[in-house]
Amino acid sequence: MLVSATEMLKKAKAGHYAVGQFNINNLEWTKAILLTAQENNSPVILGVSEGAGKYMTGFKTVSAMVKAMIEELNITVPVALHLDHGTYEGSKKCIEAGFSSIMFDGSSLGIEENVEKTKEIVALAHSKGISVEAEVGAIGGEEDGVVGQGECADPDECKKIADLGIDMLAAGIGNIHGKYPANWAGLSFETLDAIQQKTGEMPLVLHGGTGIPEDMIKKAISLGVAKINVNTECQLSFADATRKYIEAGSDLQGKGFDPRKLLAPGFEAIKATVKEKMELFGSVNKA
Repeated sequence: MLVSATEMLKKAKAGHYAVGQFNINNLEWTKAILLTAQENNSPVILGVSEGAGKYMTGFKTVSAMVKAMIEELNITVPVALHLDHGTYEGSKKCIEAGFSSIMFDGSSLGIEENVEKTKEIVALAHSKGISVEAEVGAIGGEEDGVVGQGECADPDECKKIADLGIDMLAAGIGNIHGKYPANWAGLSFETLDAIQQKTGEMPLVLHGGTGIPEDMIKKAISLGVAKINVNTECQLSFADATRKYIEAGSDLQGKGFDPRKLLAPGFEAIKATVKEKMELFGSVNKA
């Protein structure tokens, strides 16, 4: 069964490791991530952007698929189904659809409007046992149509949002979605440390986990990051494995074509990527 992300992230922060959020786009991605979490005895968060939810025909479809897959695959590790960068309307739809965790992204709003809408989402979600993530300071780059300029959050604003009763806080510290450019200045650990000082035991979230050097990942975890989002790296590994399979001409000629075989290399590539990240984040055998 699905669980909220609250307890798994409290344990992660106390234990100085991070739980990986891996975004899903279809059945194969979901199956690969769930099986890898089970094999590595790791808690896991399945992230769903609004664009991916629409692609999979809607949030109710995603929720039903994930719940059925957990049962059919005998998944026993903690699994949270999480809306990633949700709008106000999207957050409400996912609460109704049976998601166990919600990110309401009000970072593009003024701080007062962000506070007002976050309070409403927190009250609604918590009444159903659903965890809530909020964001302060837009994350740079673009992910599924959500664009951020990449700024460092104001620690005082972070405290203001954290005090609303959210369960985890995503704060911009120079991180971006997608590939990091060669001239990227790196994470602002000064900002991250200041945010942790203001927010105390609140689990912090690092978006844009693809491409951040391992030493920076480990330092971020030491400063209170308990959830790290990975999407681009899975996309790249899936695409690369599929491309190589096609270029090899395997089972793509005549009557031998089987779409399940076409997707198999990408499936295995995602499993390998997720396992590598779970080991880096320290979540293996923490279920």
